[in-house]
Amino acid sequence: MSGLPAGPSPLPPRTWLGLLGGGQLGRMFTMAAQSLGYRVCVLDPDALSPTGALADRHLRAAYDDPAALAELASLCPAVTTEFENVPAASLEFLAARVRVSPAAASVAIAQDRMAEKSFVSRCGIATAPYAEVRSVADLKACEASLFPGILKAARLGYDGKGQARVASVAEAVIAFESLGSVPCVLERKLDLASELSVLIARGLDGDIRVWPVAQNVHRDGILFTATVPAPIEASLSQEAVRAASTIAARMRYVGVLCVEFFVLADGSLRVNEMAPRPHNSGHWSLDASLTSQFEQQARVLAGLPLGDTRALAPSVMLNLLGDVWYDSSPADAQREPDWSGLLSVPGAKLHLYGKAEARRGRKMGHVTFVGETPEAARQACARAIGLLGLAG
Repeated sequence: MSGLPAGPSPLPPRTWLGLLGGGQLGRMFTMAAQSLGYRVCVLDPDALSPTGALADRHLRAAYDDPAALAELASLCPAVTTEFENVPAASLEFLAARVRVSPAAASVAIAQDRMAEKSFVSRCGIATAPYAEVRSVADLKACEASLFPGILKAARLGYDGKGQARVASVAEAVIAFESLGSVPCVLERKLDLASELSVLIARGLDGDIRVWPVAQNVHRDGILFTATVPAPIEASLSQEAVRAASTIAARMRYVGVLCVEFFVLADGSLRVNEMAPRPHNSGHWSLDASLTSQFEQQARVLAGLPLGDTRALAPSVMLNLLGDVWYDSSPADAQREPDWSGLLSVPGAKLHLYGKAEARRGRKMGHVTFVGETPEAARQACARAIGLLGLAG
């Protein structure tokens, strides 16, 4: 693209692409990369990993296993990740031998809430008011304006895990100790109107492409639905895209990045967090975008031009957790969901992740409802929620 530095020569089809992590995100990346003609080698310790079942090669080893990392590097000229909590030493080992995207420095920012919030603030973009907490003394020194708040572990938290709502210093101390007294951030609880996410891709040459903004609804800290296009004012959507683009450019990020935002009751935006990888809220792109987030991830890794991120139709993505396999009474009775009923809903596109065991709260798949209008997609999703027993 004019004005951008030239990237390295693209890797030709049949080249091996490496992947750290074998969950559902890796599975969908593998399918997209294989569709483009690439072979995929995944490093993951789980013999039953969803990605390992489809990848051309599965190195079953720990993420910090020196022999497995060396084998991955000898086979694959480029390596990516499907989750952010890969050991930094593993990324550094690989980066000394092959191209790794996103880079270890970018992943390190997203791995730690303290580093993440500090970086976003340095970009001139607002976050929720917060304080860094490394000790009980830090909590006792926090400003009263941060309560009620949410205490979040700085590292390894996801889907609502590793955090607690706290109304006072005393509650925060109890929560801090229950989290193992690990470094945390205390965020002021904000008056939210909605939540958004911006999915963005940045290539090796600095080219940036952004998908339409999604509006997200969570249940128990886990994404429930993502609606695209988000039913918000164009000016708010543009502001979120500008902020996400600034973050990606300042990080010199290479890969697919998701930036999540809070929309406050007064209409202002605050960055919540970022994910240095494809994201649950971008799964709609498999069925309703010209280029899915996973194809884009493969394009970036191979050094190919970025794809068009236009939405082809309005859509709503519904997460399918293991709870769908359980009757409400008795609590432990499992049943097969009504897939025929689900697929009879107009515009329904089902994706199951190949996981052997359905457990409550475990992400087992998703279904995207593609409609001619936003209302048609929403109505289809509402019908499926009723069929699956998820209403409430």
